[in-house]
Amino acid sequence: MSRQPATALTPGARRATPPLRVCLVGPSLDILGGQAIILNRLRQRLATVPDLEVSFLPVNPRLPGALSALQRVKYLRTVVTSVAYAWSLLRTMRHVDVVHAFSASYWSFLLAPVPAMIIGRLFGRTVVLNYRSGEADDHLANWRSAVPLMRLAHAIVVPSGYLVDVFARHGLRAHAIVNFVEVDRLAFRPRDVLAPRFFSNRNLEPLYNVACTIQAFARIQREVPQAELVVAGDGSQRGELERLVTSLGLRGVTFLGRVSPQQMPALYDAADVYLNSPDIDNMPNSVIEAFAAGLPVVTSDAGGIPYIVRHGENGLMVPRGDDAAMAREALRLLHEPGLAARLSAQARQECLDRYTWPRVRDAWVTLYERAADAAASGTTLDHLEAA
Repeated sequence: MSRQPATALTPGARRATPPLRVCLVGPSLDILGGQAIILNRLRQRLATVPDLEVSFLPVNPRLPGALSALQRVKYLRTVVTSVAYAWSLLRTMRHVDVVHAFSASYWSFLLAPVPAMIIGRLFGRTVVLNYRSGEADDHLANWRSAVPLMRLAHAIVVPSGYLVDVFARHGLRAHAIVNFVEVDRLAFRPRDVLAPRFFSNRNLEPLYNVACTIQAFARIQREVPQAELVVAGDGSQRGELERLVTSLGLRGVTFLGRVSPQQMPALYDAADVYLNSPDIDNMPNSVIEAFAAGLPVVTSDAGGIPYIVRHGENGLMVPRGDDAAMAREALRLLHEPGLAARLSAQARQECLDRYTWPRVRDAWVTLYERAADAAASGTTLDHLEAA
């Protein structure tokens, strides 16, 4: 398909060329996590952009009828789901121009985006790899197949400058397009006077180290006995974390389990301090959602977080794994007049300036078109830019 050189679209603008058919490939909301939520949000917004036809292909398709029972059997479900996924890719490729494949790391990378990239290439389609894992450095360093497989993409897109730097260290060029939040769904509430209501909403998996948040809260509650903590999310460590709460003799800790995106705005609004203590991370959407809601953030300095949080300006940041430092900074918010209000106002303004759909819409449209131009010329977006 021949196209004019790509330029940013303005709202309502139309091109003379046929619509560019973009297929988003990634997890459906049956796997409720950051990738699925961001993909669904992007899909809804791209569907409103002139000159794009957007479709979605899940990497976790549901099998019909009695076959669905196979997806409840450990190991077997991986095989049958992978076969169904590959078949759906083969059926879909002839109807799209751009394959936009979402990616995590390690085995997920091999099972989800790699088949989409290979089949997309076989059909002569434009391939965009959207890599979103904070474990990128270890993945690229220790999985020998990762770098050559990523070169299948005509363009690699990541959500942060942090991952741009990580990819560069491994000889790959990535283009940053940040996550965005639905600001109109997140009511902004100034935190002029704080109640000791704390909130965490990361998956209960080892890399997010929610145990550090609970240990920090234990320190907080020793000083502020009426303090409360709400933990949204689920995962393999839930039982262990609930036992930790019991062993520490904590009161006022509520585990909500899996929470839908529709429920999240009310939880941000009800809280007064957001606690986030991952050991590995990239650009957590939960942090910028807290920004949008005016919820003061106390976070570890994992991965790409220092690229979005500046200590003492739009949030408070502590070393990874340091629950004492996290408690100390959280207590500052309760005790220092004006600190929470100043941080939340600055964070809200940054969210409006950087992390809304109008700020990223044209970046996606331009990238799709330039990647399509690169594919048509038999090269990658990097080579097209260099020329």
